Amino acid sequence: MAKASAEPAVESFLAMLAAQRGAAANTLSAYRRDLAGAAKVIGPLASASREDIAKLGASWADLAPASLARKSSALRQFYGFLVDEALREDDPSPALPRPTIRRPLPRLLSHDEVAALFRTAEAEAAAGLGPPEAVRMLALLELLYGSGLRATELVSLPLSSVPRDAPFLTIVGKGTVQRMVPVSARATKALADWLRVRESTGKAVDKTGAKASRYVFPSPRGGFLSRVRLFQLLRDLALRAGLDPEKVSPHVLRHAFATHLLEGGADLRVLQTLLGHADIATTQIYTHVDAARLVTLVNQRHPLAQG
Repeated sequence: MAKASAEPAVESFLAMLAAQRGAAANTLSAYRRDLAGAAKVIGPLASASREDIAKLGASWADLAPASLARKSSALRQFYGFLVDEALREDDPSPALPRPTIRRPLPRLLSHDEVAALFRTAEAEAAAGLGPPEAVRMLALLELLYGSGLRATELVSLPLSSVPRDAPFLTIVGKGTVQRMVPVSARATKALADWLRVRESTGKAVDKTGAKASRYVFPSPRGGFLSRVRLFQLLRDLALRAGLDPEKVSPHVLRHAFATHLLEGGADLRVLQTLLGHADIATTQIYTHVDAARLVTLVNQRHPLAQG
């Protein structure tokens, strides 16, 4: 069944999302549906006035807060695109209804808790000379917390993404968008230790033993380590480190990576690139810093504070 054609401005907006932000097909379909739904209520979107936009409030009154937030976000981005492209002079999106919700933040590990995980993992790996599973665990931990990889990006990491000389990994993230992720000196060593152990212990072969696996973290049954197994390994490590295993997951370590970098003075745009977020609004929500620290930062760094 052919999709209904949208107005030219909407098609241009969707093309921009695909080309510049690498939006996946499902994401583009969701934007298309939300914009088409709004057009059914108020008519052509590109020429809609603030009064037209305000009518959406009554039409969307029964929506769940999350659905309302998603639809409003689609229209705000659409009108921002029109203004940026000089397709209209004003932005009517302030008239959109605003849901009273806050996106929940992932649980956060403290610096001391992260240090406890690393102390345990390093002791068990014994500088790359410990059991193969321990050497692998340290490499996994270093890449989760040291580079902020998503669980899927980590377990499916191909050997071809590991360079011989440059301290970067080539990651294919959401929407098949590639990004370069820096790898610290300690993570580079942990990864090198694992690759050496991986080869010498025969973990580079699939279940038939007929050919080498193309993944950095292969599964004994072929393919790569599963996300579920990674989750289990982290929780087991947390127990051995004396931490509550309910607090530890691949996503929590990714969040800790971003938050601790932000606390150290990293720029949001840099974090957006490192995390592979298409929209910086996602980074702003995802990287949590307490309000007191932000006030201190403004008081110490703002030019007017120097007077």
